[in-house]
Amino acid sequence: MPKPRSAGLLMYRFQAGELQILIVHPGGPYWAKKDAGWWSVPKGEIEPGEDELSAAKREFQEETSIAPAGPFIDLGYVTHKSGKRVRAWAFAGECDPASIVSNAFSIEWPPKSGQTQSFPEIDKAQFVNAAMAREKLNPAECEFVERLQKTLGIE
Repeated sequence: MPKPRSAGLLMYRFQAGELQILIVHPGGPYWAKKDAGWWSVPKGEIEPGEDELSAAKREFQEETSIAPAGPFIDLGYVTHKSGKRVRAWAFAGECDPASIVSNAFSIEWPPKSGQTQSFPEIDKAQFVNAAMAREKLNPAECEFVERLQKTLGIE
């Protein structure tokens, strides 16, 4: 069975001369108490026949309610420990992370209760500097931060 493939966008900005990256935390009860290593760039699965960049833009908008605008910087691929392959692009942008509205998903909760509850796919977002991004992001996705810094000429 092929491993899942995802595509996403990394929004960045400069504030007081410092690079800041928008990262998101997964919503739902399984991730509620998890922090370091559980954040990610907004991303999602690529639909059959869908172009990777189109998937990245669609997923970013679904998860943040923000329509992304290029130009987009190709950051290539990373592979999560699970084997999932993720491709990402970066773009300069600005938003208020507190105003982000995410799409929702439904699961049986509590488990084996027979009750279905809806949760936001993303429960919080924030701009962080590169050091904090490396602390909070899924370890594989830290490579996207490194590649962006290199592309922008930031050590």
